[in-house]
Amino acid sequence: MPIISRKGTLTFAVLIVGLLAIVALAMLKSTPKRTAREAKPPVTVDVVTVSPISVVAKIHSQGTVAPKREINLVSQVAGRIVLVADQYANGGFFKAGERLLQIEPQDYKFAVIRAEAQVAKAQEAFAMEQGRSRQAKREWRELGDKTANALFLRQPQLKSAQAALESAKADLNKAQLDLDRTGISAPFRGRIREIFVDLGQYVNPGVPVARVYSTNTVEIRLPLTDRQAALIDLPVNYQDNQAISYPSVTLRSNVGENTYEWQGKIVRTDASIDVKSRMTYAVAQVQNPFKSNQKNNRPPLNIGLFVEAEITGKEIPQAVIVPKDALYKGNQVLLLNENNEAYYHTIRVVQSDVDQVTTIGLTAGDRLVSSRIPLAITGMKVTPRVATFELDQNSIEGYLE
Repeated sequence: MPIISRKGTLTFAVLIVGLLAIVALAMLKSTPKRTAREAKPPVTVDVVTVSPISVVAKIHSQGTVAPKREINLVSQVAGRIVLVADQYANGGFFKAGERLLQIEPQDYKFAVIRAEAQVAKAQEAFAMEQGRSRQAKREWRELGDKTANALFLRQPQLKSAQAALESAKADLNKAQLDLDRTGISAPFRGRIREIFVDLGQYVNPGVPVARVYSTNTVEIRLPLTDRQAALIDLPVNYQDNQAISYPSVTLRSNVGENTYEWQGKIVRTDASIDVKSRMTYAVAQVQNPFKSNQKNNRPPLNIGLFVEAEITGKEIPQAVIVPKDALYKGNQVLLLNENNEAYYHTIRVVQSDVDQVTTIGLTAGDRLVSSRIPLAITGMKVTPRVATFELDQNSIEGYLE
């Protein structure tokens, strides 16, 4: 009895499996077969038509304002300081030749008086020697001899008296010069950065009394990369009596809530490229940086102020400004052929910033893909969509008509 039960169970299982197989085959036959894979639609991309134009490069850098001339004022004579000017203080302004300090002059006045006495004595001796020389000449002529001895004519004595007179005059000039040097001044218009001595202090020759700088001109060292330096007509060549065209530079700085501008020129570069940073340093100069501007209430261009610089560079002919996203591998863009198939084209990047790049190597009429295509390959089919690229305002100002 148990044997028969097991056989029945096995037979029932076989029947169930067969029925399931038949149902599965029926379902497969009823499902329609796909004869072809559905085609994926082309990617839609933004396309702009290239129109090259001449552009004036605008190069951006930054630096700190520094004086062109800065020196230590040094006393050339010894003495006690008996007078100081009101502007003799840290930050004080002064004019060229204006007396800032006065050293006690009495001793030097006495030296001038003594030197004047020595000059008078030497003049007397020289005059007497001239008279003796003329008398000797008359006596010699009375003797009737055409040749005369130089010693008899007192020529050596006359030269000695003349030399003594010149020496006395030199001593007088030296005494007068020392007296003049008791008043200490600077040879240029400037400002005092720091004072080292004050009223009543005794100073010796060679002792610095103040640190001053000229306010006629200030300088800003601007670091430039190799690519930036190539876009500027830097005055790096020796010019012998030739007119030099200095690139213009606009300096900007935020003072409080306002942004102010100053105009300057790139007048030279450092003598060598910086060996650590490999940068070329251009030097910009601004004339009369402390002159007030009543029109816009602009503050002075103070020493130590940090400024942003925009340098006017060379003209770039046949340039095209494209979005940064349209650039692949640093120097390639995607163009479309007449069949709307994309292909890579190598260009030369002249200048770049955060949003856009200035390039050359494109021709008028080229259709440039301005939108980014991930994993783009040559020959891929796309659907073009006309787009316009909004240029940065600084770039628009650099365009030439």
